[in-house]
Amino acid sequence: MKDNSEIKKIAASILKWIFFGILCGLVVGCAASIFGKLIGWGSNAFSEYPWLLFCMIPAGLAIVGWQRLLKIKEVRGTNLVIESVREGCRLPCKMAPHIFVGTVLTHLTGGSAGREGAALQIGGSLGCTLGNLLRFKEEDCRRTIMCGMSAAFSALFGTPLAATIMSMEISTVGVMYHSALAPCMFSALTAHLVAEKVFGLSEADLTLAAVPEIDIRTILMVILLAICCSAVSALFCWVMHKTAHLEKQYLKNDCLRIVVSAAVVIAATLAIGTRMYNGSGAAVIEQCISDPGFKIFPAAFLIKIVLTAVTLGGGFQGGEIVPSLFTGAAFGNLFAQVCGLPSPLCSALGAAAVFCGVTNCPVTALMIAFEMFGFGAGTLFLLVVAVTYLFSGYFGIWSSQMIRFSKYDPGIIDRKTH
Repeated sequence: MKDNSEIKKIAASILKWIFFGILCGLVVGCAASIFGKLIGWGSNAFSEYPWLLFCMIPAGLAIVGWQRLLKIKEVRGTNLVIESVREGCRLPCKMAPHIFVGTVLTHLTGGSAGREGAALQIGGSLGCTLGNLLRFKEEDCRRTIMCGMSAAFSALFGTPLAATIMSMEISTVGVMYHSALAPCMFSALTAHLVAEKVFGLSEADLTLAAVPEIDIRTILMVILLAICCSAVSALFCWVMHKTAHLEKQYLKNDCLRIVVSAAVVIAATLAIGTRMYNGSGAAVIEQCISDPGFKIFPAAFLIKIVLTAVTLGGGFQGGEIVPSLFTGAAFGNLFAQVCGLPSPLCSALGAAAVFCGVTNCPVTALMIAFEMFGFGAGTLFLLVVAVTYLFSGYFGIWSSQMIRFSKYDPGIIDRKTH
């Protein structure tokens, strides 16, 4: 009797989470796809109408006004999502509309930010809200948030494998929430199908055309690239945190801070003379991978880091993930000009490495590399991610992320990233 009761309980739990994963994938997948369509519209409009750059200041004020209308005192973004996953507490439902509107306005007017980081916030909020509507217990909210994160990331990025793993890996470095694997997988796959089949969202094919033979020189060059990318990822995190801290310290008023941030981005864009650093930078990543003869400006990765830090630190909404991929691809392209390895390969390796370094998610970095660039250079991706994870230290773009286990010793350290 006891055995039958236990079997029924397990079966009910399995069916419950399969149902929720699929439902969450449908709901969040639709919302994320609409979000992606609007982001695409905003980015295209910015490219077509250059004068939209000068609307960045009123757009920033609109974002602050929208935040106040929703009565959000402090915008903590992905940090709040990470804490909610780790501690198993609920997310506010008004987080999704705030990030939704703010990110679209940021892309429409040329702010340097991504969309997938925002997707984690929108997805987490919607997943939690859906769990609340279904009257799930408090202890279930961790998995409802993770399902929402997986669904939104998968719909927008087109990488269901990476989306499944990232929500399980992101909050506590060294710990994987395996109990969420099945529901997150169903959620990610469903959202991916919704985005692709219903809304027509698709990513460019960035599969590496050719991979050189792996020899001692190639291995040594890739290790050197990984060590350099570790430093780049640490710089990315430091600049992001330092800029946000300085802006809040010296520009305490939200409106003034976002106006100054917009003015800096506008002035920098005009001074540089190109708009390749505005928006997420996905087009530049594509060019680095698809054009073997493309040689990027040497300081491109630095410019992208600074503009992203100013944009997000000032109060504009968006994510850091695609800018980190831009930074890695740009640095990889520069490295290829020196080491002699194929430029597309180095750009792909650099993108995976910097993503790993700033997120502390090595398994997710591998999945993203495989889904974006193909499995042809799988050994080299594993090498560059492993070395970067080792050398990047305890830096991270999300200050709420907890390092559970040391990267160097078998002990528990329980410290936040910096």
